[in-house]
Amino acid sequence: MRHLLAAAALAALPVTAQAEAPGIPAAIYTDPPADKEHPAAMEVVHIPSGGVEINGVVYVAAGAGPHPTAVLCHGLPGLEKNLDLAQAIRRAGWTVITFNYRGSWGSPGDYRLAGNLDDTDAVLAFARDPANAAKLRIDPARLVVIGHSMGGWVTALTAAHDKKLLGAAMISSGNMGALAGVPRDQAAALLRANGLEALAGTSPEIMADEIIAAKDRFDFVKAAPQLRDTNLFVLTSDDGFASMSDALNNAIKTEGGTKLKTLHVATDHSWSDARIRLESEIIDWLGTLK
Repeated sequence: MRHLLAAAALAALPVTAQAEAPGIPAAIYTDPPADKEHPAAMEVVHIPSGGVEINGVVYVAAGAGPHPTAVLCHGLPGLEKNLDLAQAIRRAGWTVITFNYRGSWGSPGDYRLAGNLDDTDAVLAFARDPANAAKLRIDPARLVVIGHSMGGWVTALTAAHDKKLLGAAMISSGNMGALAGVPRDQAAALLRANGLEALAGTSPEIMADEIIAAKDRFDFVKAAPQLRDTNLFVLTSDDGFASMSDALNNAIKTEGGTKLKTLHVATDHSWSDARIRLESEIIDWLGTLK
């Protein structure tokens, strides 16, 4: 009976009083204190971009704020949306904006790679709008962009021209511009292999032609001079894409960049068996940004 009572007492302890996990941020396994006046929330948003309104969800952090905010960019087509990462970042005190590019996952319009870049700019403009920032408790002076796969490419090219960002993180990124170096039919086949059923108004051939026509603009290695002074975290995995990020890292170092952080983890493209590691690394990095 004593053992049962002791177990019941332990279970009744608040989460904050339970044992810590060494080396893992508390936000991975601990809910923040409830704030009845300014609770954590999820807000559906419709963000103007390219003549339509793309769909998004804002994971609003608890507390009066304003909160630093991360814009989370999914890949092609976005099967892994990293929503566990969004929740963990929110528990760490950040608001997170997730969204779907035009022509993807129900957002209106035709899907285009250049449109992905414009849509991300539109999301940042939405977050910086004073009315939206006040409603969603966003600190417009503390924004970061985090992207996975093709979203990492979006992140690199966005950070290259948006100098107001606090930082940017690229996860297992694919350099879309690099596809211009292979024959069109091979590029289309590689794109088709991603499974494009969730995209509208496009095809592998349309995307391949777009990449070929914009090969210099789409090559994130060429953006290295503009990324030299960016707080950039580049994470790679055992997915065959690491060399693309390595080329960008080397180019930034050649430019004299000193704010670059890199990490390689032996996992797959989606970090399927390293989700806690991914969340931990991102949250720790966010904590270094000023």
